[in-house]
Amino acid sequence: MNYSEAKEKLERYGQTHLLKFYDELNEAEKAELLAQIESTDFSMLKLCESKENMAKRGKITPLAAMTLGEIEENKEYFYNTGASAIKAGKVGAVLLAGGMGTRLGSHEPKGMYNIGETKDVFIFERIIKNLMDIVDIAGSWIHLFVMTSEKNHKATTEFFEEKDYFGYNKNYITFFKQEMAPAADYNGKIYMESKSRMSTSPNGNGGWFISMYKSGVLDIVKREGIEWLNVFAVDNVLQRIADPVFVGAVISKGCAVGSKVVKKASPDEKVGVMCLEDGKPSIVEYYELTDELMNSKDENGEPSYNYGVILNYLFRVEDLEKIMKQYMPLHIVKKKIPYIDSEGQLVNPEEPNGYKFETLVLDMIHLMDSCLPFEVIREKEFAPIKNKTGVDSVETARELLRKNGVTL
Repeated sequence: MNYSEAKEKLERYGQTHLLKFYDELNEAEKAELLAQIESTDFSMLKLCESKENMAKRGKITPLAAMTLGEIEENKEYFYNTGASAIKAGKVGAVLLAGGMGTRLGSHEPKGMYNIGETKDVFIFERIIKNLMDIVDIAGSWIHLFVMTSEKNHKATTEFFEEKDYFGYNKNYITFFKQEMAPAADYNGKIYMESKSRMSTSPNGNGGWFISMYKSGVLDIVKREGIEWLNVFAVDNVLQRIADPVFVGAVISKGCAVGSKVVKKASPDEKVGVMCLEDGKPSIVEYYELTDELMNSKDENGEPSYNYGVILNYLFRVEDLEKIMKQYMPLHIVKKKIPYIDSEGQLVNPEEPNGYKFETLVLDMIHLMDSCLPFEVIREKEFAPIKNKTGVDSVETARELLRKNGVTL
């Protein structure tokens, strides 16, 4: 794309201010900006005009989970079914690792954070060790796809290489970058983070599959005959990945997607819960739960919305390919967005000053015809690290790891 073509595109969307500093740039910077303009989908900015109508939800009703008792009764059958799929190379894993450790006081990728006390124990290391448990059982490697972001790709890939992939077969680890979305002010005007770069942010945890497709990684999935992808977040250091029992249960029930869930610690715990929305599987966020929903009971007197998601899902690839062709809702989120002002000076706002655009996994699930909520034991599989101290922190994760026999 040349300057004239870029200007013409920006005029269509009212974004010509992005070229304000163009004449001050060197040739490499000019090329970088023009390439970014060419690859950016500006149509999403129209959503700013109708944001009030985007948060409406359909009718929410309960979706029963497969509980620990039922899982235990069928454990051998589920295990054999799942293990067979893993040994046949039909199961892959996708690690969502595009975030930084900012809330932990780190400027490095979150997965590089060291949670060790007497030795080095990195978050990425724990993830790989958890996956290796299944590799050892199954006797075959599981292809791990690691989604990074523009901001942490180089640091992440170099870290894995430096650590010799924590003992994992590097031929079964593939890195790919998450797609980025522009960040705009409240009037829909895109910010500039430098004179040669628009301000962007990762396109949300629902953008992982389209990012695999656009980066060409989906070709590997198809070539290797992978039929199921277990997608999970980087911050849960206890989760079991490609768990044969979970895989087998989802396959046995003929579901398009499975979701690991834990029994909520309290009715108002800040976790999303599985539900049906207009008769299709979905997730309702904790802040969307009305008092009526929070206090409703099932036939056994238990809370109807009693199982929180832990961002560990098993998707059938053929169903993912179908929904990729459908419209994925975009969510507009108010954020603090650093930007350069009209004088080219960097501004770091103390309050939210604009919008970021995200797709969410919950919308992927809602586009599926069926979902199996699969209960796991919280103390054995749920140790998220979101904060340095307090709830869901480095401290609580260390305590749970020690209880599960991990030396720190």
